[in-house]
Amino acid sequence: MADYNTSHHPGANRLKRSAEQERELLRRRQEAIGERAVLVCVDFSAGRPKLSPVASAARASAAIDAAGQGGVEHVQPPAADLDFEASLAEFQELARSAGATIAAVVLQHRAKPDPATLVGGGKLDEIVATVESTGASLVLFDHDLSPSQARNVEARLPVTVIDRTQLILDIFARHARTREGMLQVELAQLEYSLPRIGGKGKSMSQTGGGIGTRGPGETQLETDKRKIRGRVDRIKQQLEAVRRIRRQQRGRREAVPVPTVALVGYTNAGKSTLFNAITGAEVLASERMFATLDPKLRQLTLPSRRKVLLSDTVGFLRHLPHALVTSFRATLEEVERAELLVHVRDAASPTLEEQKAQVEIVLNELGVGDKPTIQVLNKIDLLGPESRIFGPGEIPVSALSGEGLADLLKHIDAALTADPLAEIRFRIPQAEGRVIAALERGANISRQKFEGNLTYFTAHGPSSLLERYRKFWVREEATQPADADADPLRG
Repeated sequence: MADYNTSHHPGANRLKRSAEQERELLRRRQEAIGERAVLVCVDFSAGRPKLSPVASAARASAAIDAAGQGGVEHVQPPAADLDFEASLAEFQELARSAGATIAAVVLQHRAKPDPATLVGGGKLDEIVATVESTGASLVLFDHDLSPSQARNVEARLPVTVIDRTQLILDIFARHARTREGMLQVELAQLEYSLPRIGGKGKSMSQTGGGIGTRGPGETQLETDKRKIRGRVDRIKQQLEAVRRIRRQQRGRREAVPVPTVALVGYTNAGKSTLFNAITGAEVLASERMFATLDPKLRQLTLPSRRKVLLSDTVGFLRHLPHALVTSFRATLEEVERAELLVHVRDAASPTLEEQKAQVEIVLNELGVGDKPTIQVLNKIDLLGPESRIFGPGEIPVSALSGEGLADLLKHIDAALTADPLAEIRFRIPQAEGRVIAALERGANISRQKFEGNLTYFTAHGPSSLLERYRKFWVREEATQPADADADPLRG
């Protein structure tokens, strides 16, 4: 009998081919980012009354309130919340952040999505012609395509098709540097691709055939989905291990009371530049979206000499894919654990209020919408004198020039409640040099005088530090929180 090599039998290689097809598809998509792209942007607000920015922000705030009361679990703002021109500019920046060169932009205004292709047959013909005339190798949609829409569009277009979520996932994959970040991106990619794995080729929806390939009847599609689910489970286990390590590290940090302050905000609002400016760190600060993906923690000494941990986090975005919010929960735990949030906003953005509403929606989804928050208007160096009008509670700063940073640190100092500031008069023998040195390191010292072998001074600093040396207080009834507006160095 002749040797029968099953590796050359079509049925025996069907599983191998389908896996190779998936890898090839992923490789083509990764190579496509960075090539010439046609952008497709659709405005579904046609036929509906256009809301003013104030009305849009009010509607988003109402949605946040409803979610906070248990009325809505996951709130997604409607597409019209941002002005269409601003939304288009944002999508163009997303494409550039992924490395794509924009060859053309195709716009459409319609009342509702076409169930088959999102844009309709006529507009799809226009997209095909635009791809041919520009020589583009990639089409980017500023909306998510359902599995059936993706199949129908890909059947008409001779180039790679990527929707909004796939584009954001690609940007995240490019910026992930740590093992944790890479795992989180892969988890989001797999969970997004799972319902879309069908239709990647006829072999993926057929039961294996041929000698030695007939199994219990599981189709190739089911086999591939089972493999993806297995990989998803393994990644979740690895991320849970990361969470355990984080909890251990946090437990060690919490043994010494050092509060955490988290910078949050819309992507490209200048959070990393501000982080660098007030901590002296050198994390990557870029105009590209999602330049910061992995969390950064640095110790920061406030004007009261109190120490806090400052966290720089990933930026939020309009319609941030829920899979990313879920997958990056391990990273965003620093936001959940923070005592204070610093909401960094781009003061020069034409959609300032809309971006604020979008960030608050994501914060509410994370369950931290009610945390104490400081509103910081960054990039005021880009504003003219006539535009420098700020509302109550808004702190204007320029992370680039340093303007307003001292005032911001004072506000952070005053807003922390876990270890409130106090001002105490001390009387300490000079022989207790260790106590004096500890107070000088951790508090601001003023009104110092010497009488014999005794040193008198007033210490303005964290209550936890001052309480430690209660026996040296001049009078114990003086343990009142310091006035937030008082000068800690007054004599």
